[in-house]
Amino acid sequence: MFSVYKKDLQSFFYTPFAYVVTALFLFMFTYMFNSGLGTLDQATFSFTFPDIFYNVIIFFIFLIPILTMRTFADERKFGTEVLLMTSPVNDVQIIVGKYLANITVFIFMLASAMFFPIFTAIKGEVVVSQLICAYLGFFLWGAMYIAIGQLVSCFTENSIIAAILGEIVMFVFLFIDNFAMTDFIAQYPTLQAFLYAFAAQPRFAYFSQGFIRLSDIVFFLSAIIVCLVWNYIAIEKRRWNRG
Repeated sequence: MFSVYKKDLQSFFYTPFAYVVTALFLFMFTYMFNSGLGTLDQATFSFTFPDIFYNVIIFFIFLIPILTMRTFADERKFGTEVLLMTSPVNDVQIIVGKYLANITVFIFMLASAMFFPIFTAIKGEVVVSQLICAYLGFFLWGAMYIAIGQLVSCFTENSIIAAILGEIVMFVFLFIDNFAMTDFIAQYPTLQAFLYAFAAQPRFAYFSQGFIRLSDIVFFLSAIIVCLVWNYIAIEKRRWNRG
């Protein structure tokens, strides 16, 4: 597993890829940070970060597919998937290794954004409990989307298609609660409850308000596990089809 993790991590950090994605993330975060400051009184420099994270989520969805689109698609495109599958590493190690490499880049992005709360703490005040909850919720949401993007990537050899499909799936998960609350769906309470059970946005809202609920953590972890297991089934099926 470590060999797969190391190989993918090198492909991120030995090229400009990870730094470009991180720069785009910081650009979005800076924009939201400055927008937050613009709503404050000139004599005040004290605010919390949950709203910033909440707003960044929408733009962040455009970055996750860029991060994950090459995970398996490029392996198939350049023919290295055969070498990967015939290596001593099993499918679970391949999937987990690649997932952890993507997560490492994600953590690097989040760590880069720590400049903003540190700067705010120096100049004003930061509500630490809300900041921790916002970071935890954002990490879990991002980790879930990375698992979704990696799963989508294993179904195609075209990284652009993988990014587009991943984008669509992620937007569905983002706005499924809005769809569940429409008047049409409200006519069918069972269907509404079913759709709302898959809604990630209301769960992140609790984190953004400074609350940590076990049910929300279980939801995100369960979604990650389901995606990784599905990823394993897809890779295993392709391995058997190759004979």
